[in-house]
Amino acid sequence: MRKEQKEQGKFMEHGHGLGTVTAAMVHQRAREIAIINGRGENNVIEADVAQARSELTGEEGLVPARPAAELIEEDKRWEPVAGSEGRKAATTSAPDEQNFAEELVEEGVAEAEHEQMTEAERESRKREKRGS
Repeated sequence: MRKEQKEQGKFMEHGHGLGTVTAAMVHQRAREIAIINGRGENNVIEADVAQARSELTGEEGLVPARPAAELIEEDKRWEPVAGSEGRKAATTSAPDEQNFAEELVEEGVAEAEHEQMTEAERESRKREKRGS
C-alpha cells in the first residue's frame, strides 16, 4: 500500500528557500506575529508560537471544524434503513506544475503581506517613540 506523501508546507520565507522548519525559525516568526499583534517582540504568547508553527509547516486551515454528526453519539448517527443508494466519490487529481506555481504565488503574496504588517508596526513604534 502506498503511503501518502506530505506535500504541504511553505516553500520560502522572506524571499529565500525555507527548507526544514527549525525551532529558531518558529520562534522568529512568533516574534514577528507578536509585533503585528501590537505586542513587543519579547512578549510572545503561546498562540503566536502555534500560529507561527502552522504558517511555516503549511497546516493553516487543514484542521476542519468537527461536523455536527460527530457531536451526536455514534449509535444514533446511522439510520436503520438507508435513505439513498449512494453516489460516486469525488476523484482527486495528482499535483501538477500549475498547481505548484499557483501555491507558490499565493504563498509569496501571504509572505509579502506578513512582512508589510511587521514593518508597518515597527515604523509605528518608531514614530511613537519620537513623539514621546
